[in-house]
Amino acid sequence: MDTQKWIDEGYNLIVDFGPKLIAAILIWIIGGWIIKTILKAIKKVMTKANYDESLKKFLLNLIRWVFKIVLILVVLGTVGIETTSFAAILAAAGLAVGLALQGSLGNFAGGVLIMIFKPIKIGDLIEAQGELGVVKEIEIFTTKLTGLTNREIILPNGALSNGNIINYTSEGTRRVDLVFGVSYDADIKKTKDVLINVLSSHPKVLKDPAPAVTVMELADSSVNFAVRPWCNGDDYWDVYFDVTENVKEALDAAGIEIPYPHQVEIQKKG
Repeated sequence: MDTQKWIDEGYNLIVDFGPKLIAAILIWIIGGWIIKTILKAIKKVMTKANYDESLKKFLLNLIRWVFKIVLILVVLGTVGIETTSFAAILAAAGLAVGLALQGSLGNFAGGVLIMIFKPIKIGDLIEAQGELGVVKEIEIFTTKLTGLTNREIILPNGALSNGNIINYTSEGTRRVDLVFGVSYDADIKKTKDVLINVLSSHPKVLKDPAPAVTVMELADSSVNFAVRPWCNGDDYWDVYFDVTENVKEALDAAGIEIPYPHQVEIQKKG
């Protein structure tokens, strides 16, 4: 056995491979420290921006794995391992997954946008995708609403983020749009006074902005008044139903007729 030959080969291997191994170890240690530092900085930014907790964890894990994969490729390249094939495999796998999950990725991207830009938040009353309900939960792929009849509505975030959203809660106050018709024989000023009195006496109708009562239309059989009280978002339906009932009672008490359709039957004598 040629011991000297093995010693020489071992020495040459150490001389050739040793510096690369040491460099790879240093890159791994320093790279790991840099990744941790970057992640801490990103986490601080997300916390200051008040990102949703689930989104924050997901993005931090995603960024961590991306950086680790890049670091592993750099370390492998440093010790002399060809990384082109690894990169090609990762790219092909990413493309295949992207094509297979195209719809899910669209929903994921929509969820990220909703959580970052916050067009809606939990507790908001919104109208979107033909549905009306209160936001119960915002997840990565879907948003859950509670409908006005207490039914659960699940909307995909891709369609939600790309469509129109009407947020009835974000401004804090809402205007209730009501229309009441009275007879042409009714006195307009008196009718307006009755309607304004109904609004001003309701405890949930706001003084500012002030409610408005105006003649909206001279219809076929009635003079229609637009009644526009303002209220807090949570009081919308209370004001809507209360004012409707109170207006009927007030108009009856004031002797102001609310017209209704009449049918005239004409009989022909044979």
